[in-house]
Amino acid sequence: MCGIVGFLDKGGNRQAPVGQVLLNMLTALGRRGPDSAGVALYGDPGDGLLVLRVKLGQQGLAEVQGAQVTERVKDLASVVKVSLQGEYLCLVVDYQGDATRLESVIEAAGEDIEVVSMGRRLEVVKQVGSPENLELTYGISASVGTHGIGHTRMSTESRVDLSHSQPFWAHGLPDLAVVHNGHITNYHKLRRRYEQRGHHFYTENDSEIIGLYLAEQMTHGASFTAALQSSLRDFDGAFSYLAATADSLGFVKDPFGFKPLVVAETAAYVALATEEIALQTALGGDFPVWEPGVKQVQTWQVER
Repeated sequence: MCGIVGFLDKGGNRQAPVGQVLLNMLTALGRRGPDSAGVALYGDPGDGLLVLRVKLGQQGLAEVQGAQVTERVKDLASVVKVSLQGEYLCLVVDYQGDATRLESVIEAAGEDIEVVSMGRRLEVVKQVGSPENLELTYGISASVGTHGIGHTRMSTESRVDLSHSQPFWAHGLPDLAVVHNGHITNYHKLRRRYEQRGHHFYTENDSEIIGLYLAEQMTHGASFTAALQSSLRDFDGAFSYLAATADSLGFVKDPFGFKPLVVAETAAYVALATEEIALQTALGGDFPVWEPGVKQVQTWQVER
């Protein structure tokens, strides 16, 4: 019952109103998931800097914990900018090392501290509540960039909190994020395999496995498209999901066609959503809309 959305400016305009488009689509789908909402935005911090959003732990200690995390990061990277926004510590750093090492150092600062996103272009913003609440807290409508994905969630199995909200960053691989509608029925089997190889899980949400799977495939040399295609072989269940990297956006449609997804594509943009009302609300006008078939995978790349 969740709603997923995506948007990509084909011309590579880094000032495209991605935040506003995603917010409008999520608001139109709000009835599908009142529990939480979030977006993964691909902007342009510039100069090859790395942007991190860190969920802090115990409430009421944000400033103290934020300072502790920042000091830890300074041991590995040059910190360019620090800010606290809502539930997040936001860091912009000059770092060229291993992403997993940086993440581990940060999360060792305290219980429940989690790197929610890491990327040279990616920022994930999510919270409990409706898309309107997300806008009131973080003002995502003002965000610009080339592309992004979003999610509004109805919790059916796992609890409602920031960590279980979507999008999910693919921990360990900067700039890769996913949103998912449906159910990965072999999630527990896959999770056990990854845990045996030393991977850490942050939630009980089956959607989390998608980002981890794609990250592992791509780390081992698969292209973004090939990683999406291989997931059809390895995931069981009924699902539609969107994934994005620093320069690409793609979708995967399940083998049964149970989970809806529609696509609007013009010479200027591609937009995807669970329901057509989201496309009409955000984009208006007259444009072609089509529904992907079963087992369909497609990707688009930002023009450089």
